[in-house]
Amino acid sequence: MNINVQRWIDRWVGIPLCAAASLANAITSPFRPSGVADKAPRAIVIILLSEMGSLVLAHDMFTRLKTRYPDAQLHALLFGKNREILDLMQVVDPAHVHTVDDKSLSGLLSSLWKAVKELRQAHVDVAIDCELFSRISSLLSFASGASVRVGFHRHTQEGLYRGSHINRPVPYNPYHHISAQFLTLARAIDSTAVPRSKLPVMLAGKAPPHVQLDPALKPDIERRLAQDFPAIAGKPLVLVYPGGGILPIRAWPLASYTTLCEGLVADGYAVAVIGLKDDRALAQQLVANVNRAFPASSGSAAIDLTGYTRSIAELLALFHVAKLLVTNDGGPGQFAALTPIWTLMLFGPETPGLYAPLTPRCHSFYSQYPCSPCLTAYNHRSSYCDGDNQCLKVIAPETVLAKARECLQQDQAVAA
Repeated sequence: MNINVQRWIDRWVGIPLCAAASLANAITSPFRPSGVADKAPRAIVIILLSEMGSLVLAHDMFTRLKTRYPDAQLHALLFGKNREILDLMQVVDPAHVHTVDDKSLSGLLSSLWKAVKELRQAHVDVAIDCELFSRISSLLSFASGASVRVGFHRHTQEGLYRGSHINRPVPYNPYHHISAQFLTLARAIDSTAVPRSKLPVMLAGKAPPHVQLDPALKPDIERRLAQDFPAIAGKPLVLVYPGGGILPIRAWPLASYTTLCEGLVADGYAVAVIGLKDDRALAQQLVANVNRAFPASSGSAAIDLTGYTRSIAELLALFHVAKLLVTNDGGPGQFAALTPIWTLMLFGPETPGLYAPLTPRCHSFYSQYPCSPCLTAYNHRSSYCDGDNQCLKVIAPETVLAKARECLQQDQAVAA
């Protein structure tokens, strides 16, 4: 579903529904459980619908919940397209994962009805709403039947109105990494402080463990690459993701990627452009630009791998084959934290202070422009920028190339 349609529905349908849910909660609350966590929960649902990358950043939260409430069933509610990464992380029993279809309005409504029915049958008593940018998730926490409902709340801030039916309201804090804020949501279940996030500081987020892939995946990817692109055989592989996804303003300029890739090819590396099928036109343009600078290589200096991997698991296997990933802010950079690959990530409209991958093998570039970040929980990720994303354009490709060489040389030294 188009992101602007989602925003329109969330605003004009979500606000009155949140108000209605809040009124219903106020009327029925004297006759329902108070929401005070006086006993350990038996079933907890984590609602994290839209962001695949955020599932990786929420790993600490899942671990905290399993440690703090070992007897509670953990459930997850998310968009169906995001399920694979959650299954690979192995933090929730697959039988307790509930999915929503966002491809069409009819599919959305029918899958939501099914998911709510399943959660009620599971007797969920705690719902943790991890969403920042939507109201539907707060409505789902209410519809789940949970007596304890944790979620971000605007309090005195100018954030989204998400109803007063959240009885464990946690203020969104734009100065703390989102992984720490997810952890705070988990800790708010039995917090009695005001606000619920007035809690002792915990250690910074840990890197998530590397996922265990099918042992056949990596050799299969290597075999396919050798068969489909024989000209890159024997060359160390660098991956680049130049797409911006549903938020094109997050993309580093194509000319900068071209300069970076030309430098890597000149150093003897093979460069592969990754992305979805929708990214193919951009990828083909980048590949053509790079190959034009190296005519002697007969078009083999850079290759197009958009749509090449058939699953997230295959993408992670490709990350095991490659030496380095250079990416815009988005899912691939977060997925890379689940593998050993070095990652260079370019931030501008978002900030690494909130969304940098939790791995020591990632370096984030950020220009600190006064107007950055402009995609926030306060504007539904609808930037006020005119499209001229200078915050990214000022990141020089020579600077990124120098860091890429540094990371690659470290790996070579370790291998030697």
